[in-house]
Amino acid sequence: MFQSKFARSGYVLGSVMALLLAAPVSAETANPLLDLNAAKGEHFHPQGKPASAATLELRKSVKAGLPFEDERDFEEHRRGFLKTPPFTKIMADAGHIAWDMESYQFLLQGKDFPSIHPSLQRQAILNMGYGLYEVLPDKIYQVRGFDLANITFIKGNTGWIVFDPATTAEPARAALKFINDTLGERPVTGVVYSHSHIDHFGGVRGVVDEADVRGGRVPIIAPEHFLHEAISENVFAGNAMSRRSRIQYATILARNPHGHVDQSIGKNVSAGAPGLIAPTVSVSQPFQEISVDGVKMVFQNTPDTEAPAGMNTWFPEWKAFWAGENVTATIHNIYTLRGAPVRNSLNWSKEINAAIYNFADMEVLFASHSWPRWGNARIMEVLRAQRDLYANMNNQALHLANQGVTINQVHNTYEVPESLQRQWAARSYHGAVKNNVRAIINRFLGFWDGNPANLDPLSPADIAPLYVEMMGGAQPILAKGRELNAAGRYRESGEILSRLVFAQPTNQDARNLLADAFEQLGYQNESTSFRNTYLQLAAELRTGIAAGIAANANGPDVVRAMATEQWLDFLGISMDSRKAEGMHWTINLVTPDNDEKFLVEMSNATLTNIKGFIKSDAELTITLNRSDLDQVMVGAKTFEQLETEGHARFEGDRRPFNELRSILTVFTPDFEIFPATANARSVPTGVKPFQFGGDLMSVVE
Repeated sequence: MFQSKFARSGYVLGSVMALLLAAPVSAETANPLLDLNAAKGEHFHPQGKPASAATLELRKSVKAGLPFEDERDFEEHRRGFLKTPPFTKIMADAGHIAWDMESYQFLLQGKDFPSIHPSLQRQAILNMGYGLYEVLPDKIYQVRGFDLANITFIKGNTGWIVFDPATTAEPARAALKFINDTLGERPVTGVVYSHSHIDHFGGVRGVVDEADVRGGRVPIIAPEHFLHEAISENVFAGNAMSRRSRIQYATILARNPHGHVDQSIGKNVSAGAPGLIAPTVSVSQPFQEISVDGVKMVFQNTPDTEAPAGMNTWFPEWKAFWAGENVTATIHNIYTLRGAPVRNSLNWSKEINAAIYNFADMEVLFASHSWPRWGNARIMEVLRAQRDLYANMNNQALHLANQGVTINQVHNTYEVPESLQRQWAARSYHGAVKNNVRAIINRFLGFWDGNPANLDPLSPADIAPLYVEMMGGAQPILAKGRELNAAGRYRESGEILSRLVFAQPTNQDARNLLADAFEQLGYQNESTSFRNTYLQLAAELRTGIAAGIAANANGPDVVRAMATEQWLDFLGISMDSRKAEGMHWTINLVTPDNDEKFLVEMSNATLTNIKGFIKSDAELTITLNRSDLDQVMVGAKTFEQLETEGHARFEGDRRPFNELRSILTVFTPDFEIFPATANARSVPTGVKPFQFGGDLMSVVE
């Protein structure tokens, strides 16, 4: 409601999607993430190290224990291929590169890269599918490799029903043009959002005109509560999520055998313009039949699985099952390192089970990521593998917890059943089993491990000097770190060296040695979340947080979709309570066009709001239409401009308004994980980030 420091802060709206940051550049320059030495297997960083002897030995044992003789995924990955597009880059409307498959071409040389877990390299190659594919002849098509998610086209009587139109408009538009150029021009007659993550709806403006949606000509179908969840999953922690996303997804790390190689459910995330058009049809029943353009579909509501609001789709006349993101080619995250509420592993298993038994005669399985499977026996093999592992992780993590195994022990105790370890569909490329079982205990028991010493732990920077002192100072720790690294004991090395880095942030020898340990752990990990996290932080320890421009995932569509109450709640987060001591006031906010009213109160250094109430004796009443408030929120206009134009009215004392604007905090997604890694300048975050208006906070520009 008030001009915010967020106007230039780089705050990126959480679930919509802090997960998805990329680094666009001008059209005149090459993609900075494209490493010309990647094809040679050379390291992108001057201080980078090759795979160590311990890592090579681990790779050897891993390769011996995995079913590389099972190549069915490669056959399925190729099946139905029709055409490759005549381009490897898609430009954003703003002039930078929105999508670039060229930067991953080093993976197709047939080389075995020692710095990539062999199972992950296999997955990374499978995710190089790029072009138009026929899933079911003359009925179902997919454009793959244009974004993190596939764009699926269902052929109706007169046009295309588009399932999950990617993250941003430009790749979605390119995909629609590509399929029309290849198979013949057809209009879009429907859109389906499988769930509430932005890579499944953000490109909608690339495939449909909002006027056609609002005019009732093109329905948009989504699960119940989609809009609320698409906005709110992580709004309140959005800036922190932006930073963590850069780590988990390594979006500004060079694409190189020693850097970013894959995102497990796709190559990466497009960096174009995200949008959002609100759904017009809500799926609220457990199973709900809807027909669009002559195509009969049964939607299976699957809340509290991969997303808080999600659904699968059954095509009964074709025996084809669309699994959204509930079943892909990897075990997913129960807890995602970027930050989100812990997911329900048991319920996820139950929803897969419901699909198995309600759609038992399915002959085609396809999804918003990865590649399809065909044939009932093969499909059931994949579905049961994922059903069983989600259930096993849940049940056995709690089995161990009920025997006293703690959140800090379970990842070293739990083992995936051997029969599942040897199934590619049950490998943890996106999620990580170690992370998931800890998350399950956290969901049921919380983060405390039962040890009173951990009830009120000291911050790392506070306890680290004592550890360093007790270990005899920096030199013995460095010597031990080198010894541990040489022995391949990288986890132990990381434990002691991280203490030294927190105690002595400018000790570059310690930072480099810790980076060496993290780097080898990255090479050794099958999960992209773990690999990227280790490698991104290794790079930061060596040379600081890399500058880059984050894709602006919170365009005007997303901001306008926020409930006024959500926006007011976020004001309570953005204000610095320490600066609010002694402030006491109330403000009425009235938005006549949608008949809303709110009472905003500052009390005990805390900002609260309640919908449906106003006070006759409030110090200030602000009246403006919600449509005009949208203009303030996206930074198009200021409250003062609206007041001058006659679109906003202030009645009463402006002191509360001025006091609140004086205590709002700038959030930027470049805070340090390890001390002394910040750049001299803040990380740019694109134009018009989510913001609360014009010049009321111009004092902090």
